[in-house]
Amino acid sequence: MGFHHATASSTLTGVKRTDTSDWPCTIARGAAVLGDHWNLLLIREACLGTRRFDDFQEALGIGRNMLSRRLNALVDEGLLRRVEYQSNPPRHEYRLTQKGRDTYPILAAMAAWGDRWLTGPEGTPLVLHHTTCDHDMNAVVVCSECEQPLDVREVRARPGPGAPVGVHIGAS
Repeated sequence: MGFHHATASSTLTGVKRTDTSDWPCTIARGAAVLGDHWNLLLIREACLGTRRFDDFQEALGIGRNMLSRRLNALVDEGLLRRVEYQSNPPRHEYRLTQKGRDTYPILAAMAAWGDRWLTGPEGTPLVLHHTTCDHDMNAVVVCSECEQPLDVREVRARPGPGAPVGVHIGAS
């Protein structure tokens, strides 16, 4: 069902993360929620239609205690909602909220980057198919105004209305 496979343990194991959830940067705030690999993989699985605890566990090979903590955190953050599907004994499934569905373009962009830079000669393990136009596709992030693909060399950041007074962004 899922894309779980054994890999060597991460070199980041045991590294304490800095909480960036209140930084004056929406990327830092987003990373506080989505920056954990388990959270991204759980959201990916939810986007693929996984809803039940045992199915998440089977798809990802994640321990029950870790899975429970991560799912609860995603519910608390408002990306998933817990819906009872059986009352005796109580059983719940996890469904994406609008906030959770809004993460899909991020995952699709990550998949496009991975397809370009991390796929071996065997090809991509997952093809995204756009049902509206009936074509296989890759996500492309474009400017909301001119619809041209974004290139870091052609974008500048400037303080927005929520930036702290006197904040400096980028190179001078």
